[in-house]
Formats: sequence, structure tokens, C-alpha cells
Amino acid sequence: MIKLLVVLALAAFAAQVPSCASAQSWPSRPVTLIVPFPPGGSTDTAARIIGDAMRPALGQTVVIENVGGAGGTIAVGRVARAAPDGYTLDIGQWDTHVGAILYPINFDLQKDFAPIGLMSVNPQLMIARKGFPADDLKGLVAWAKANPGQATFVDQNAAAKLTGILMMQATGTTVQFIPYRGAGPAMQAMLGGQVDLMVVQAAVTLPQARAGTVKILANLSPARSSVIPTIPTSEESGIPGLYASGWFGLFGPRAMPKEVVARLNAAMVHALADPKVKERFADLGLEVASREQQSPEGLAAFHKAELDKWWPIIKAANIKPE
Repeated sequence: MIKLLVVLALAAFAAQVPSCASAQSWPSRPVTLIVPFPPGGSTDTAARIIGDAMRPALGQTVVIENVGGAGGTIAVGRVARAAPDGYTLDIGQWDTHVGAILYPINFDLQKDFAPIGLMSVNPQLMIARKGFPADDLKGLVAWAKANPGQATFVDQNAAAKLTGILMMQATGTTVQFIPYRGAGPAMQAMLGGQVDLMVVQAAVTLPQARAGTVKILANLSPARSSVIPTIPTSEESGIPGLYASGWFGLFGPRAMPKEVVARLNAAMVHALADPKVKERFADLGLEVASREQQSPEGLAAFHKAELDKWWPIIKAANIKPE
């Protein structure tokens, strides 16, 4: 009997060895971080910063892959269908993990992803081309009322389109939406004077604003940002209650092993604590998320709150993807 128990115990131990060894040896090859938009936008920039900073902790390269189209849902769908081995992730945000319900998606935003951690909370800015007549939201509303339907408004993602619709509803104005595949191409169009208005994350805007090639009308947040404190809020600038949500977080496919999620989270947290990363994020107007929100549980709670807040607004606005 004793011999039988010993044999069973050894067999149980042997069964655990491959699992433990697998967790300890992960990652054994590069990790792919999918960016759901073309190069040149804020998502791409943030992904490259965090991917490079996570490499030492992982001991492997983090390969950035840009997969644009359908508001980012093509890329996110690929992650949802990927093997849950930790080698395929995405840098998620409001558009891809909240606003994606605007598209005919074949994945579940609430159930098909494993949250790894929230990276940053990002102010969304309303900007205008250099020669646009208005310098703030109050001036924009006055001009738009005097020139109904003449202002062109970039529609590069769901957040931008929703913000434009909410602005029209709040002010009784109309704009022409011009679709673009991402913030990078849209910014090039603005620099060329082809569009008037755009809602975009600070990471894309600040370098151009500092160069004087675009002008910032307002920060679409309830309070001023700690990293860009000189930019007035939408309420201060002329449209109370006009808010837009921006953030970055890491997600993987559901059913990833807890040990792999923990390794990825630890690498992300370590990267976000790096003073150089903090400095680069601040320079781009990105506020590093609180330590609590950086955990998988923190991102899960944050994501649920975003869904609960914005899905009713999206449905009420009756937005159609283009």
C-alpha cells in the first residue's frame, strides 16, 4: 500500500513538471504586440515605447505589428482567435475594446480577452488646422453656426465620430465627417489643410502643436491633465460636458495561463516604473495609470466601467461605421 502511494505521488509530481517547466521557460521566442492602427499614431508610438521597455524583463524581443482596418477590429479579432500562449497581444484602447460594438464583430469584448494591465489614461484633445478661424470651442461653435455644415471633422475612429456627434447635439451645429484609417494619415491630411477639426490623443498632437502646425482648442476631460496642465478643458473652453475617453492597456486572448499573464504584467509594471518611460509618456501627454489599475484585476474593473458608461451613449447616438 505504501509503495502504491509513493508511485501515485511520484506520478502526480511528474505530471506537474512539464507545466512548471513551461511556465518557467516562457517566453522562448519573441512576443508579438499588435497595434490596431497604421504607423504614426499615438497607439503605435505608445506600443513601441512599452514594447522596447518590456524586453529586458521578458528576455525576448517584443515585435510590433500594425494591423489596420475596420476601426481596429480586424487586429483585435485576430488576438481573440490567437492561441492563448502569451505570444500574441494587443495594445487596446477605447476604440478597440469599447467602441468596437459599432462594427459587425465576431468576438465578445467582455469574454474573449485576458486583461494584462492598464498602461495609461490619455487626454483626448480637440484640435484645428493652423489657419482655422476659431481658437477655442466657443469660437468654434460661433463659426459653425455662422457656416452650417462647412466644417470638416476627421472620423478616424469610433471615439472621434462619437465626440463629433455629441458636439453637434450639444451645440446645435453640423459638421462634415471625413473618414480616415487612423490618426497618422488623418494628421497628415490636417497638416495639408484638407480637414478642419480632429479629436485625437495628445501623443499625436503635442509635437505638431509645439511646432505651430496645428492648434489645440481644448482638452476633452472633466479636469485639466497633470502632464499638460496649460490646456483648458472643454468646459473652460466653451462646451460643458463634452468629454472623450482615452487609455491604453494590454490584452491577450482569454484562457492564457495565469503564470504567463503574471509574467507579462510584471514586465509591463517594471517598464512603466522606468523614469525614462515615464518621461517619454509625459512628453506625449500620456498619464501613467495608477499602480492598482496596472494589475490584471485593475484593468478588468476599469474596462467594465468603460463599457457600462459608454455603451448606452453609443447606442443612443446611433452611430454607423464608415
